[in-house]
Amino acid sequence: MRLFLDSFWRALAYCLMPRVMVLSLLPLAMLLLLSVSWGYFYWTPTQDWLRDMLTSWQVLQSMMDWLQAQGAADLQAVMVQLVVIFAITPVLVVISLLAVSLMMTPALVDLVVHRRFAHLALKHGGSTVTSLVWTISSTLAAMLAMVISLPLWAVPPLMFIVPPLIWGWLSYRVMVYDALVQHASREERLAIGRKHRAWLLLIGVLTGYLGALPSLVWASGALFVAAFLVLIPLAIWIYALVFAFTSLWFTHYSLGALEALRTESDTVVMGASVPLPTVVLADDTHPPQPPHP
Repeated sequence: MRLFLDSFWRALAYCLMPRVMVLSLLPLAMLLLLSVSWGYFYWTPTQDWLRDMLTSWQVLQSMMDWLQAQGAADLQAVMVQLVVIFAITPVLVVISLLAVSLMMTPALVDLVVHRRFAHLALKHGGSTVTSLVWTISSTLAAMLAMVISLPLWAVPPLMFIVPPLIWGWLSYRVMVYDALVQHASREERLAIGRKHRAWLLLIGVLTGYLGALPSLVWASGALFVAAFLVLIPLAIWIYALVFAFTSLWFTHYSLGALEALRTESDTVVMGASVPLPTVVLADDTHPPQPPHP
C-alpha cells in the first residue's frame, strides 16, 4: 500500500511539470486527425448501424417501443449516441496507448530514472524490438477481447465495467514492461509481476476508469454541436494527459518495486555503465625481499 500511494502522488506531481505537459500534446495531432476523420465519415452511419442492430433485438425493441409510448422518444436517440460514444472510446484508448508507448513512455521513463533511480543497474531484460512486439501483441489481444465483448456493451452496467477491465489489463502489460525493459532482468520482471500483480492491475483498472472521464466531453460534443470542434480536441488532450499520468504511475511503482526487490537481495548497485575500479596487481617479476635481520 505504501508503494501504491507513494507512486500515485509522485506521478500526480510529475504531471504538473512543463516537460510532461509538452509531451502530453504530442499524440494530439494524430488523434485529432483520426477522431475528426471518423466523426466526419462514420458518425451517422455508425448510429444507423447500431440503431438497426438494436431494432433486431426483440427485447430491446420492446423497451424502445415502451419508451416511445411514454413520450421518451428523444431518450432513444440519446441512448444510441451514448452507446456509440462508449463503443468508440476504447478504440481511441488503444490508439492513444500505442501513441503514448511509442512517443511518450520512453521520455517519461528517462525522466523518472534520472530524478530517482539513476543508481539502479541496467540489466537489459529486453530491447526496443521486443518492447514493440510486446506492445503490439498485447494490443491485438485487447482489441480481440473488445470485439468479443462488444455485445455486452449494450447492457448499461456492463459498458461501465468491461472496457476499464480490458484497459487495465492492457496498460498493466504494456507499461510495466516498458518501465522495466532496460533496468530489470527477465527474472526480476517476472518476480515483480508475481509479487505485485494485484496492485499493478488495480492501477490499470483505476486509470482505465480515469481514462473514461473524457467520454463526458464527447457526450457534450454530441449534445452541443456548436462546441464540438473545441470539445473533441480537449477530450483527446485529456486522454494524452491521463496516459502520461498512467505511464508515470506505473514507472514509479515498477522501478520502486525493482529497487525494493534488489534491496531485499542486497543487489542494489550503481548503474552498469559505472566502471569498476581498476585493481593494480603486484609485479610478480620482483618478489618481495625477506626482511633484514
